[in-house]
Amino acid sequence: MADDELRPIIVKRIKKSGGGHHGGAWKIAYADFVTAMMAFFLLMWLLGSVSKGDLQGIAEYFQNPIKVSMSGGSGSGDSKTVIQGGGMMNTDKMSGKSTKGGEDSKTLDMKKAQAELEKLEASKLMGLKMRLESIIEAKKTLRQFKNQLLLDITSEGLRIQIVDERNRPMFAFARAELQPYTKEILYEIGKALNDVPNKISLSGHTDAAPYANGDRGYGNWELSADRANASRRALIAGGMQEGKIMRVVGLSSAVLMDKEDPLNPINRRISIIVMNKRAEETVARDGVNVEVKNGEDVGRELSKGTVK
Repeated sequence: MADDELRPIIVKRIKKSGGGHHGGAWKIAYADFVTAMMAFFLLMWLLGSVSKGDLQGIAEYFQNPIKVSMSGGSGSGDSKTVIQGGGMMNTDKMSGKSTKGGEDSKTLDMKKAQAELEKLEASKLMGLKMRLESIIEAKKTLRQFKNQLLLDITSEGLRIQIVDERNRPMFAFARAELQPYTKEILYEIGKALNDVPNKISLSGHTDAAPYANGDRGYGNWELSADRANASRRALIAGGMQEGKIMRVVGLSSAVLMDKEDPLNPINRRISIIVMNKRAEETVARDGVNVEVKNGEDVGRELSKGTVK
C-alpha cells in the first residue's frame, strides 16, 4: 500500500495546434476567390460596354500584340472616353452629354482616313500637272502653244483646257476635224494620263456665234459634242486607255469662259478633267457632269460611258 501511495501521478495534456480545417488558411483562399470573381465580373462589364469594332481591335491585339508596338499608338479602339479604348461612356466636352464612344471614334477615324486619301490624291494630281507642264516646255512643237494650254486644279480634279486663239484654232472652221498640232497635243496628254488611275471627263465648247447652217438640224450643240468625241479618239490614239473615259459631253456656248465677250475665241475649247474620287462617285451616282456645276448643267450628253 505504501508503494502505491508513493507512485507519481502523470497527467497527459493534448495541445491543439492552429492547423487543419479549424485554422486561418481558408480565409486567405476565400479572399483570393472573391478577388478573382471581382476581376472576372469587372472584365465582363468592360467587354459588355465597348462597341463591336473595339472588341475586334482587342481580339486583333491578342492575336498579334507586336502590331501595336511596331505601328505605334495606345491600341486599337482608342478614343476620348472615360474608359480607355472606347465604350458607352463617352462624354462630350462641350455639351456634357454621353454618347456611344465606339461609334463616334469609328466615324472620326473614317473621316480622317478619307481626308488623308483626298490629300494623297491631290498630291498625285499636282504631280501630273507639273509633269504635263514640263512636257510642254520640253517639246518645241508644244511650247509654241503654251498660251493655249491652261492647267489648273479644281474641286473636281485636274482640269486641262485647250483653247482657241484668233489666228490659231484647234479645229477646222465650223467642223470637228482636229488640226495636226491639236492631235500632237492630245497624243502627249493621252500618254501622261495613263500614269494615274483616275477617270476622265471630256467636254466640248463653242462660242456664242450661231452655226452657219444651224437651221438644218446641226448647230453648236452637235458641233461641240462632235469635237469632244474627236478629242476622245485622239487621246486614245495617243496611248490613253479607252476605259478611262467616263463622260463625253457637248456644251455648246452654255459655259462660256469669257462671259463678257461671248464671241471671244477662248470660249471655243476642249476641257479635259482628270477627276478625283469624289467627282467620279458623283458622276457615277447622279450622272452630273463635273464641269457644269453651278446651275450650268445644260450640256448635250452623249453617253455616261465611252462614246464610239
